[in-house]
Amino acid sequence: MQERAVLAGGCFWGMQDLIRKRPGIISTRVGYTGGDVPNATYRNHGTHAEAIEIVFDPAVTSYRNILEYFFQIHDPTTKNRQGNDRGLSYRSAIYYVDEVQKRVAEETIADVDASGLWNGKVVTEVEPVGDFWEAEPDHQDYLEKRPNGYTCHFPRADWVLPKRQTADVQSVGSTATEGTSRPLPLGRSGSQPS
Repeated sequence: MQERAVLAGGCFWGMQDLIRKRPGIISTRVGYTGGDVPNATYRNHGTHAEAIEIVFDPAVTSYRNILEYFFQIHDPTTKNRQGNDRGLSYRSAIYYVDEVQKRVAEETIADVDASGLWNGKVVTEVEPVGDFWEAEPDHQDYLEKRPNGYTCHFPRADWVLPKRQTADVQSVGSTATEGTSRPLPLGRSGSQPS
């Protein structure tokens, strides 16, 4: 069995390079989605976001796990920007394929906001998936072909997303947060503040 995920989080080169290496990822391709131009290209993609289409094995990794990694490798609190890249093409977005993915996306965003791992609130759009226009061959696996090429994405080693505690969980026995520590918020550079 295979499932599909479509995400936008800035320049698609770095997103693809990191996500393709995760367990359970069967294939990835980069392209354009969420906008207004049919047959979008790198030179003419109108209001589309640069995005990555992911095919994954749900027996090995979950959609939630993919989203947690997505929120770890890009800054979801900057509107229409990642690193030095600015503009609508570089927005943060989740394009869900069904209502289950929509619910998981909304829950994950709520968990990110509640966690304090980022200094601001998540601005990631959650929209139904539309047409996905595959990018030109030169953009596919870009950082595999150019290992020292540009990227503004990187894993944050100590970034672990806790799930929010619900009233039901906290009302049973002792509080759900006893004995746990809360991670420090990340700065805009993605490093832990000192």
